[in-house]
Amino acid sequence: MKRKQFLRQGILGAAGLTLGAQATKASKSTYDQLMQQVGFNHLPNKEVKTMKTVLHQAATRGHANHGWLDSHHTFSFANYYNPERTHFGVLRVLNDDVVAGGSGFGRHPHDNMEIISIPLAGALEHQDSMGNTAVIKQGDVQVMSAGTGVFHSEKNKDTKEEVRFLQIWMFPREKGVTPRYDQITLPENAPKNQFQQVLSPDPNDAGVWVHQDAWFHIGELDADYQGTYQIKKNGNGVYVFVLEGSVNIAGQPLGKRDGFGIWDTESIDIQATTDARVLLMDVPMSI
Repeated sequence: MKRKQFLRQGILGAAGLTLGAQATKASKSTYDQLMQQVGFNHLPNKEVKTMKTVLHQAATRGHANHGWLDSHHTFSFANYYNPERTHFGVLRVLNDDVVAGGSGFGRHPHDNMEIISIPLAGALEHQDSMGNTAVIKQGDVQVMSAGTGVFHSEKNKDTKEEVRFLQIWMFPREKGVTPRYDQITLPENAPKNQFQQVLSPDPNDAGVWVHQDAWFHIGELDADYQGTYQIKKNGNGVYVFVLEGSVNIAGQPLGKRDGFGIWDTESIDIQATTDARVLLMDVPMSI
């Protein structure tokens, strides 16, 4: 697909703009556009309490390479649409993005969405209409609550080296909140074989916070690790995303960039089969 066509057809209308381009206000809000595709897949059956799962292997993700942006979509996004993969509970977007040196997403609008960025390599420069200018890199976690509306841009800080990051969007618990921005840097000496909390609903808790009953944890695991994760809230499920290595979750073998959703259970068993890095996203299953 030609790049101009991609720019016209992007899910946000401006999500793929190059830096310096001027965005116009979207005809529909971020929230409304993404809700159009949400169906009843991967929502809990309250009458059945047996553990349920959904597997999204890395090779089955949507893929778009626009030269300056190489992106894999776990859920339907932009020109990739799969009616069986529109969301996992309130988790609506999980993009695995690679941005070429000197390129980025131009100024574009969002509203009523919790947007989390987790850099995996390189440095990403953020600017927004709230007056924030910041650079995030591996070891940082960024959150922006779009709320009533915000414009922002994301640019690869380096002119030569690529930047890799996860772009994660969640539907908020309530609409129309005041937009806000925050970021943290995780301790470099965090102990291995523990899941470190990097996001929660509580401003006084560890990590960044969001307007949603969600908890994110990242674990650096040795090959012989075995443990259990307790789901934080009744009615939540966990979406596991393997950043590096391989693990076995609730009996399911997973490799790098595989995704695995589990719900209708109170806990999940985790075993690392190699050294691994894993992201756990504990989210409400009802929107």
